[in-house]
Amino acid sequence: MCLAVPGKVMEIEERDGTRMATVDFGGVVKEVCLEYVPDLAVGEYVIVHVGFALQRLDEESARRTLALFEELGLLQEEFGDPWEAAAGRDEPQAQEARQ
Repeated sequence: MCLAVPGKVMEIEERDGTRMATVDFGGVVKEVCLEYVPDLAVGEYVIVHVGFALQRLDEESARRTLALFEELGLLQEEFGDPWEAAAGRDEPQAQEARQ
């Protein structure tokens, strides 16, 4: 599932003519393109979808949303290691087959 996830802008730099940011999504840090929100500043919150910042968001809304996503396990699903997730899903089936 691909979610639009809120995150906090930690650092901004220009890379090959493109504004990029380091964004913290509740402990998971990713690089994000800021071309759709060019006036974003360090410390602000933004909604990110597939690596692109789409919209500025207030801190309270961002924190509430991140807490809800964490509670539902959606942050791990969105940002977790896909190989680890696949291995974890296969584990119960493998155990059943051995019995």
